[in-house]
Amino acid sequence: MKLLIDADFIVYKACAAAETEIDWGDDVILVTSKFSDAYKATIREISKLKGKFIWDVPEVILFFSDSTNFRKEILADYKGHRNRKKPCGYKRVIRALKDTYEVIIMPTLEADDAMGIYATKNPGNIICSPDKDMRQIPGRLYDMENLTLINETDGPKWHLVQSCSGDQTDGYSGIPGIGVKRATTIFESKGYSWKTVVDTYKEKDLTEDDALLNARLARILTVEDYDFANNKPIPWTPRADYKIDDGTGSKAKAVV
Repeated sequence: MKLLIDADFIVYKACAAAETEIDWGDDVILVTSKFSDAYKATIREISKLKGKFIWDVPEVILFFSDSTNFRKEILADYKGHRNRKKPCGYKRVIRALKDTYEVIIMPTLEADDAMGIYATKNPGNIICSPDKDMRQIPGRLYDMENLTLINETDGPKWHLVQSCSGDQTDGYSGIPGIGVKRATTIFESKGYSWKTVVDTYKEKDLTEDDALLNARLARILTVEDYDFANNKPIPWTPRADYKIDDGTGSKAKAVV
C-alpha cells in the first residue's frame, strides 16, 4: 500500500510558517526564512500522515503541481485570483524531499490530476488530500479527517455535480444559482447523466458548450484522460447518452 499525498499544501503551509518579517522602517520590509524549520515541519506532517495508518507501514509518494496548468488553455482566468507568490524556500524544500521520497510532478498538471492518474493506473493505494475534488477518483480517500471508500459510480457522479455547481475557489462558475446541494437534488430526481447536465444549463439560458467547458475544468484526470505518448491530457468528451444512474437508485457502470 502506498500513500499518494497531495504535498502542495503541506509544503506551502510549512514554508509560510517558517517565514519571519523584519520591518526596517523607511518603507523597507524584509521577509526571511529558515530552510531547516520549513523542511523539518514538512517531514513532521508527512510522518503524522503515515502514523494514521498504523496497521501498515505505507510507502509514500509526494505529488506536486507543475508550474504551468493545462486548464488555463481552457479558461484563461482559471485560478487567476490564486496566482500568489510561493513562500520562501518552497522550491528548495521540494528539491530536498526528492532525496528521501518519490516525488511526482507531471507536465502541465496539478497535483490532483497526477494523483488521479496514478491512483487509477495503480489501484489499491490511498489518496491523502483535503481537496473535495478528489472525491471523483474511485478508491480510498483520506481527507485528513476521515477515510472514505469512493466506488466506481460515486466518483463520476461527483464530477457531474461539480460540473453544475462550479467551484468559486478554482474560478469556474458552473450554473449561476446552483450549488452542490441543489445540483445533487436535480441529479437524484432526473438521473446522473450528461443530458441532465445539458438540460439544466439550458434552463438557465446557457449552452452545451458552457456545460462542456465547466465539465472539463471540473474533471480530475484519470489514466483514461491522459496521452502518455505525448505527455498531455485528453479533453473529456462525453457521449450524448453518457449516464451513471437513471435516478431510481440503481447503479450501473458509467456509459462513456
